[in-house]
Amino acid sequence: MNQPALSAFIWSVADLLRGDYKQSEYGRVILPFTVLRRLDCVLEKTKPAVLAEYEAKTAAGVNPGPYLLRKSGQHFFNTSPMDMVKLLGAPDDIRENLTKYVQSFSPEVEDIFERFDFFSQIDRLAKCHLLYLVAERFAQIDLHPTEVSNAQMGLVFEELIRKFAEASNETAGEHFTPREVIRLMVSLLFVEDEEELTGTSAVRTIYDPTAGTGGMLSVAGEYLAERNPKARLTMHGQELNDESYAICKADMLIKGQDVANIVPGNTLSDDGHPHKTFDYMLSNPPFGVEWKKIEREVRKEHEQHGYDGRFGPGLPRVSDGSLLFLLHLCSKMRHVNQGGCRFGIVLNGSPLFTGGAGSGESEIRRYVLENDLVEAIIGLPTDMFYNTGISTYVWILSNRKPVQRKGKVQLIDASSFWQKMRKSLGSKRKELSDQHIADITRLFRDFTEAKLATALDEGGKEVARHILLPGDAAPEAPAGGKVKLAPLSRIFKTQDFGYRAITVERPLRDEAGKIVLGQKGKLKGKPQPDSSLRDTENVPLAEDVATYFKREVLPHAPDAWIDHDKTKTGYEIPFNRHFYVFEPPRPLAEIDADLLVVTDRILAMIEGLQA
Repeated sequence: MNQPALSAFIWSVADLLRGDYKQSEYGRVILPFTVLRRLDCVLEKTKPAVLAEYEAKTAAGVNPGPYLLRKSGQHFFNTSPMDMVKLLGAPDDIRENLTKYVQSFSPEVEDIFERFDFFSQIDRLAKCHLLYLVAERFAQIDLHPTEVSNAQMGLVFEELIRKFAEASNETAGEHFTPREVIRLMVSLLFVEDEEELTGTSAVRTIYDPTAGTGGMLSVAGEYLAERNPKARLTMHGQELNDESYAICKADMLIKGQDVANIVPGNTLSDDGHPHKTFDYMLSNPPFGVEWKKIEREVRKEHEQHGYDGRFGPGLPRVSDGSLLFLLHLCSKMRHVNQGGCRFGIVLNGSPLFTGGAGSGESEIRRYVLENDLVEAIIGLPTDMFYNTGISTYVWILSNRKPVQRKGKVQLIDASSFWQKMRKSLGSKRKELSDQHIADITRLFRDFTEAKLATALDEGGKEVARHILLPGDAAPEAPAGGKVKLAPLSRIFKTQDFGYRAITVERPLRDEAGKIVLGQKGKLKGKPQPDSSLRDTENVPLAEDVATYFKREVLPHAPDAWIDHDKTKTGYEIPFNRHFYVFEPPRPLAEIDADLLVVTDRILAMIEGLQA
């Protein structure tokens, strides 16, 4: 059974629940039962050996736990003689037997079902006379990893969560990221370390502070395993949503990861991995979500611990906490003396430019740019995520930049790299192909500027595209068509994004037009500034302020001066401006000719009506 068919089959359980459960409540039953059946299938082959060992060690008065783990071949076990199929043999006792069966799992699994509040659902289903029917439906499918891989199972969970989110008007994007976006991020994360990771039995750590169902961690593990089966990624994560956390923990358990590294709770207010640092990190924090509920804890850490804490550089506005996650990840970077760190984070457009000089957002950008942490920012197409059609960006940061990247930032505009999906999923209408991912990764790896040449036919339809590297000639235009050139990859100095915000004052004048002088304080005997004429100018960091002022301000306001006490340094990354291509309007003669044709056609139609 393929993944879409399997998702549809599991979703069909909703038909049984309809009427007794609201649509928004379906997930409370379907998700834990899916996890239960998955664990049930994983343990099936070693069940007899585990039960025999349990009986022998219990009779001998020995703690059976370590021995049962060895016999199960997994990082968990179950000591009940029951399984999902056997439970169906006693319909009248299924409530009691299912409860005991779940309670017979090892402690790590018990926590998973407690997070699902599964025992409450067992009681509710039994009262509605649905428990046997639901258990019977799940017993019909084989979810053993040989039948349904971990990757497929992850997609099944994401598909189910998306459907439940739609049914209850929740935000699906808070739970997971499209797989092809994760594959792109993972490729960017590892591409500069390919030689190191594929040639040895490397052991590396990876962390996701917004782990969701574990999709990013899983894809990273699969990527590395494909290239080097000897390499191992030790996975760490934290997740706020109980159901997503339970799914992630179950997945990590089956993969043989240490589930103590997957922690529940709010990453920003209660760091589940204090004092730990990592080799690699990935994150897709919620877009534009306010952090008012945890403002007290975050401000306390900022004010009391400063740069010794996570939020020393500054705090963004309360309406959007995504830059807090960026700072959190910066604090988790392994020190460069220990091998350093690289991480990728998905953000919307706001963190690129929101906030003027001196604001929390600007100070955070200043921190990551002046400390030379930003390697690249990649602009993705719109309509890539399930819950929003807005533009999104992948930021790649590292404290171990290669020599050629030192002091530089690469911007890649991949907004035109997409193919239309056969079927839309919520707001998601576009996806990245494997070729798109390969092209973007190559541009990042080669650290080169590039242009995109798009060949258009006579009607303006795209017929071909080429990536042009420095020195490449543009392709010939098709007959009657043209070739459109646009920047694709650009490289800047970090200071190119900095500026000084200067305050320009002009003198206050009386009714006679004379300059009013100050009578006391610092302004005594000096021209009094007119607040209604006050203005600000942003001067690029690379340019001398006096030179800029003389060229741009004094020709228009000879009496102006700069109030240097108010000068602030700011940083912004005007991504779209750097990729804007001016298209001149069509010549007037062409427009007139078109209008003439249309006018003649209208006149001919009128004459036809009058005839």
